[in-house]
Amino acid sequence: MAKRDYYEVLGVKKGATEKEIKSAYRKLAKKYHPDTNPGDKTAEQLFKEVTEAYNILSDSEKRKLYDQFGMAAFDGSMGSDAGTSAGSDPFGAGGSYREYHYSSNGQNMDDIFGDLFGDMFHGGSFGGHFRSGFQDDDVFEYTKGKNVYSDINIEFEEAVFGCDKVLHFEGNAKQPLKVHIPAGIDEGQSVRLKGQGQNGGDLLLKVHVNEKAGYKRDGRDVYITESIPYTTAVLGGEARFKTLYGMVACKIPAGTQSGSKIRIKNKGIVSMNNPTVHGDEYVIIQIQVPRNVTGEERRILEELRKTQEHRSNMRGGVA
Repeated sequence: MAKRDYYEVLGVKKGATEKEIKSAYRKLAKKYHPDTNPGDKTAEQLFKEVTEAYNILSDSEKRKLYDQFGMAAFDGSMGSDAGTSAGSDPFGAGGSYREYHYSSNGQNMDDIFGDLFGDMFHGGSFGGHFRSGFQDDDVFEYTKGKNVYSDINIEFEEAVFGCDKVLHFEGNAKQPLKVHIPAGIDEGQSVRLKGQGQNGGDLLLKVHVNEKAGYKRDGRDVYITESIPYTTAVLGGEARFKTLYGMVACKIPAGTQSGSKIRIKNKGIVSMNNPTVHGDEYVIIQIQVPRNVTGEERRILEELRKTQEHRSNMRGGVA
């Protein structure tokens, strides 16, 4: 199938300036790049097409030949008269679109792709030998830094209060890395170490927080379950509960039911963005039922039961 006109591919006029051609290519390369269209074969083909067009039109000598002879200047159909000047392959790879370095008119394409995709990939860039879903004969190679992704496990308290970790990478010539884990970090969040990836890219550590017995986290709030004596639940009183910051005395309202929640303000987890902001702790109440009672306790409880039964019968009679 005949190739489309390169000017048409980039959406520019034949007399377009170098700046207009570059601008058009940036827009289209960003739109069709495989990293922004994973698994999309149509976008992959369009990306190849716009890159091929840019590689010719951004080179003044190749563009001059293209304007004069069209694709015949590069497909070998004109013999050596034109082909020797431009090369029989616009990519310098025997016409097979094989591995090559992005370069055109003395300009390294790393700069263009750094501008195009730097923000999209959190300040990182693409890797040494970049292969993103292409076949062996469709490899693009450039040498910007590459972000490296890894995982780190920390304890519950380390996530709450923050900590410093020293990482050792097996087979890595680099010195051990010291990593600061900020207070308040949650499961699945990442810590970025700038410049510690490949070729100046970043290292991103995904944090996994180990569970702590008796504690459940929900954002900045934490939940614990505590038992109180049934007498305290009935009559009200005071109970002491553990928090991440030590023991705290709380008032228990009379008639507290099992499953009730007691809120302890500002005893949850600190905000990563504002150290003055904390979540809350919620204590889920369970009522302690004694397994054994003394004779005196049994007598009192029997009297209490009779009183409650009488009250229940009175309500039933009224009803």
